[in-house]
Amino acid sequence: FEGMCGRSTLHDAPVSVLGKFHLPPLLPGFKPRYNIVPSQDQWTIVLDDSAKPAARLLRWGLVPSWADNPSIGARLINARSDAVAAKPSFKESFRNRRCVILADGYYEWGGVGKARAPYFFHLDGHRDFALAGLWDRWQRGDEVLQTCIIITTQSSPFAARVHHRMPVVLAPDHAVEWVDAATKDSRLLDLMEPYSGGDLTTYEVSNIVNSPANDGVECIAPAPPKPLPIELSLFDL
Repeated sequence: FEGMCGRSTLHDAPVSVLGKFHLPPLLPGFKPRYNIVPSQDQWTIVLDDSAKPAARLLRWGLVPSWADNPSIGARLINARSDAVAAKPSFKESFRNRRCVILADGYYEWGGVGKARAPYFFHLDGHRDFALAGLWDRWQRGDEVLQTCIIITTQSSPFAARVHHRMPVVLAPDHAVEWVDAATKDSRLLDLMEPYSGGDLTTYEVSNIVNSPANDGVECIAPAPPKPLPIELSLFDL
């Protein structure tokens, strides 16, 4: 997952963000998720055909409407904030189909080589928040796909201790601005700045999160402390 946000969580109902959009606090069929991976569904908020906010499940991995083959979605799981306004894969969605991905945590991998380890990022109290995203609708014949992508930016000084990039984390009020069709481009650029709130925290978790097959509460449990190296003194020799 070098240079990208490749896993997220939504284990509690995202009532704070839903409330800001005046949506019901319960998502139909909601199930706690502790290890959401690309190609799986993400709960999102989009504007429907009548320009009203709606909660929808979208598959993670953007398939642009013009794509010849939907397999492109396996590569488009993140979009850089400095590219969304101009890059052909994203610019149409950036103008007309912005969404927020509902989350209460995400993972990044820090370290080098075999020492790389997963870290879980979340807000104090494990409160829900929104990740800035884009979505699109692809159709060929009877096959219809509605997909999304998470936008990343350079890391805040806090998050940079683990990784040089981070997803665009939006406070609930900012999530409403992000989706609003009337929001000016200059404001959208401001919203894609690194999250600077002091309520973002992180800790190392177990490598079990590396496997998409693992999706239980154990994924966000703090990793056991590593044993301290044994140092011998001259008196031990």
